[in-house]
Amino acid sequence: MLLHGWPQTWQAWRPVLPALRAGRTVVAFDLPGLGDSAAPAGGYDKAATARRLHAATQQLGLGRVELLGHDVGALVAYPWARDYPADVSRMIVIETALSGFGLEDLYSRSWHFLFNATPAPTPELLIDNSDVEVYLDRIFDFSSQHDSIDRPAYYRAYRDPADRTAGYEYYRAFNTDIADNRAQAPAKPVTVPVVAMGAAFSFGPGVAASYRQVATDVRQVVVPDSGHWVPEENPQFLIDCTRLFLGLPGAPTPTPALAGCAA
Repeated sequence: MLLHGWPQTWQAWRPVLPALRAGRTVVAFDLPGLGDSAAPAGGYDKAATARRLHAATQQLGLGRVELLGHDVGALVAYPWARDYPADVSRMIVIETALSGFGLEDLYSRSWHFLFNATPAPTPELLIDNSDVEVYLDRIFDFSSQHDSIDRPAYYRAYRDPADRTAGYEYYRAFNTDIADNRAQAPAKPVTVPVVAMGAAFSFGPGVAASYRQVATDVRQVVVPDSGHWVPEENPQFLIDCTRLFLGLPGAPTPTPALAGCAA
């Protein structure tokens, strides 16, 4: 199950999808309210989102799943694995610390955290369709491989005001996420193997440091030659790591950088 981040859609996974399909059924969701997914009236906290997506996989008859989550998608993957441990076998979390366990300490790294979390309708009134490209470019410029991001695909998606509001709602729910994560973590540690992947030019080892506070088997991986947008900036590294971790065909011999990916 591939869970994208903000401000993206399932299309963030296109560079890695063909390679990951070998030996697996791969589902790349649009998170509720984003891309082509319908917007729920509420429940943008990550536990509620995980509950919705878990129910979808059950309706599809997919059984036990492996989770790959990037950015906000990783924040959803955590409560999914925590709350439904019998239905998750492994997890890769990419490029975010966890709410309640370090992410809130990083809000000063980018103005968008608190801007997006501002109560409605302030962000909705300040950003309109004509502002989307400028706004998203400021976010995507956190990349180190600027030309690797399919920016027009995301411009199209977030020109829909409903998608913008849904994106803000994921941030407005961060305080709820902090309270939920801190309340649940002591009694419900994640016990499935977790690859915690940070980019060399972004979160680096900070992802593993965060998830070690809530999970018992965390393997630290730092992605070379990449900023925040790992699936698009260094897709081959992500493919190689995922193949190793999940035991997929074509897995390479581990290099030192891939050592934490070995099953």
